[in-house]
Amino acid sequence: MTTMNRKLDAIFFDIDDTLFSTTRFAETARRSSIEAMIRLGLRIEAEEAYKELLEVISEFSSNYGNHYDKLLSRLPAAATAGLHQSLLVAAAVVAYHETKFRELATYEDVLEVMQLLAQSRLELGIITSGLRIKQAEKIIRLQIARFLNPRGIFITDEVGIGKPNPKLFLRACSVLDLDPRRTMYVGDHPTNDIDPANEVGMITVWNKREGKHIDKRGVTRPDYVIYNFIDLLDLLQRDFGFDFGLVV
Repeated sequence: MTTMNRKLDAIFFDIDDTLFSTTRFAETARRSSIEAMIRLGLRIEAEEAYKELLEVISEFSSNYGNHYDKLLSRLPAAATAGLHQSLLVAAAVVAYHETKFRELATYEDVLEVMQLLAQSRLELGIITSGLRIKQAEKIIRLQIARFLNPRGIFITDEVGIGKPNPKLFLRACSVLDLDPRRTMYVGDHPTNDIDPANEVGMITVWNKREGKHIDKRGVTRPDYVIYNFIDLLDLLQRDFGFDFGLVV
């Protein structure tokens, strides 16, 4: 589409599968937790346990606090006979968090691009679904807090408005006194990110990089589709007049 000379004052980003691969990280951490329990004596094939864990997550949500307790309660008694279940759960939790310490990081081009954006006149913020501290921890671990306006961080659990409610996106614009028509939102989910942001008049960018939503379709179309953050710089330079030194 042609959007030459459009005005832009701010960009809000989703976090999960937008700034880093939540899908890839979650699988690695969950498999590590299963392997830790097996090393402690759990009698089950790793793949069987992993599939059962995914069912638990699907049934009780990813933010549920007792996934591993539920997992063990679903297994045959022989799988845990003679073992201390609290130790099994603790082993799984430790393995999950150790994976987080080692591997939770942005996509390789995110920090460089956000540094360039922070040096421009743009306000940068976050609109993300999830629990308050869990999502805030990601902001810290991903090392992006330094680029963000602290008043521009909106976590659904903290705000009290969930995606895909358009009120969440309007709240973000209102708090920073932004015109939605001059505000961009970058997210990976067509229904939860693109549709509500379109509804309030924001400029929408579907980050179709990877993850479980790349084949989904929303009710509305995004203004842009990108596959990496260099694509984001390119469209900002081409259609909004920013100069990042790219040849377009």
